Amino acid sequence: QTFVQVNLSSSFTKAVEKRPVSIEKIEESISHIKHSLLLQGEREVDARRIGEWVMEELQSLDHVAYIRFASVYLSFEDVDAFRKTIEKLEQQ
Repeated sequence: QTFVQVNLSSSFTKAVEKRPVSIEKIEESISHIKHSLLLQGEREVDARRIGEWVMEELQSLDHVAYIRFASVYLSFEDVDAFRKTIEKLEQQ
């Protein structure tokens, strides 16, 4: 396994912990991200971009997992920021 795959697996595992998301769905999401990385055709990809891809995948998998990841990734500073993210999610 590559460094990226291990980190992605860890991020997804933490976000979906105790959520009804199958291992197959997690692996499918990781494959989507790895494919996106390959399409970039660059040796290095900004970690921020990878984080955005993880958020996109989690949003389609499980909203609670998405919020969990977003709360760490986006470093919510207060309840209002948390609330705004949930409201934005509900509108989609």
